[in-house]
Amino acid sequence: MVGSRPWQRYSCGNGMEGTIFRSSLERFSAVVRGHKLGVVCNYASVGPGFRHLVDLLRGHGHEVVAVFSPQHGFRGEQQANMIESEDGRDGRTGLPVYSLYGSTRTPRAETLAGVELLVGDLCDVGCRIYTYVSTLLNCLAATSALGKKLVVLDRPNPISGTAVEGTGLQPGLRSFVGMVPTVLRHGMTMGELLLLGKEAHGFRGELEVVGMEGWDRSAYLDELGLPWVYPSPNMPTVDTAVVFPGGCLLEGTNLSEGRGTTRPFELVGAPYLEAPALVERLERAELPGVVFREAWFRPTFDKHAGTLCAGVQLHVTDRRGFKPVLTFLWLLREVLAAHGKAFSWLPPPYEYVQDRMPFDILVGDARVRPMLERGAPLDELRGLLEEAVAEFLPRRRPFLLYGESFPEVEPC
Repeated sequence: MVGSRPWQRYSCGNGMEGTIFRSSLERFSAVVRGHKLGVVCNYASVGPGFRHLVDLLRGHGHEVVAVFSPQHGFRGEQQANMIESEDGRDGRTGLPVYSLYGSTRTPRAETLAGVELLVGDLCDVGCRIYTYVSTLLNCLAATSALGKKLVVLDRPNPISGTAVEGTGLQPGLRSFVGMVPTVLRHGMTMGELLLLGKEAHGFRGELEVVGMEGWDRSAYLDELGLPWVYPSPNMPTVDTAVVFPGGCLLEGTNLSEGRGTTRPFELVGAPYLEAPALVERLERAELPGVVFREAWFRPTFDKHAGTLCAGVQLHVTDRRGFKPVLTFLWLLREVLAAHGKAFSWLPPPYEYVQDRMPFDILVGDARVRPMLERGAPLDELRGLLEEAVAEFLPRRRPFLLYGESFPEVEPC
């Protein structure tokens, strides 16, 4: 690897890095020039040379007057879920920072008073259960009400834009972790999601997505030769993002999803599990693209902190064959079958929802929990997921900015 600037060391040899980021940043700069800018971003909003978007904008003569921060804060200072941030002032730039994950999740009119153009750059991880798209949709609602414009800098879906899998989102289960009606693994970019979400919510405000050039929908982020800047504290690698569309469902249960370890969402465990027996049950299903290994771990925080947990580690052997949602639903089904008395679904509240079960909010389909409880066979779960995907694909097609690559989806 050569090159004097750090970002130039990350290249896949076909100009992809320059095309996706440098040209889009140039077009982004042209769109926002001459305006007083509010920037919706976090610590992963970096560009060439690993320079932060706020620094890049200011360095090119743009006037940034305010920062708006999503969950986990502007500098990533909040480790855990559902830990709010307060408004403040950034110690390095001196800019006011307004929290969109605290007393409000939508920019207040007074915080947008001096902003002529609101711009957004937040990294998605390819899963419906991620609050950053909800934050940007709330920003669109706010700018729509004030007659202002939202401009969003698009980025690649890190787990590809072709693989699509999961349950759909029933209207009664929409929440801050599910505002856009997609399946769990949607295969869309942030810009595409916002266009779909704008129509779904009937927002009339002006939204401009500054798109990429030359993005290969079938590629994972690390296959593009691009660096991974973790977009939230428990999303340390691309491997984490690969398992997340299924692993995130464990947040609605008393199973540890590996928070408080170095392999969140790849490790699953609880004090009551029997690791060897669970591995044996899971391997019988011959789920594609994954191997289960007996594992023991002691989380340093979150569920079962300081307590020895037995369970499994998922080792993904084939990313393109792996079905994260089917895999974790089957894992839950097998845990229920073997440890039904010790296992439990966590009660509300969860992510500002007080009256619905967290697992139902996460999975988005109220039929799933009863299916798991009665021990639904694997083919029945597959059928549910395939039905949801078949309904979703035509709905997403009008919002795809980069065409479609095939195979778009493979059967579960």
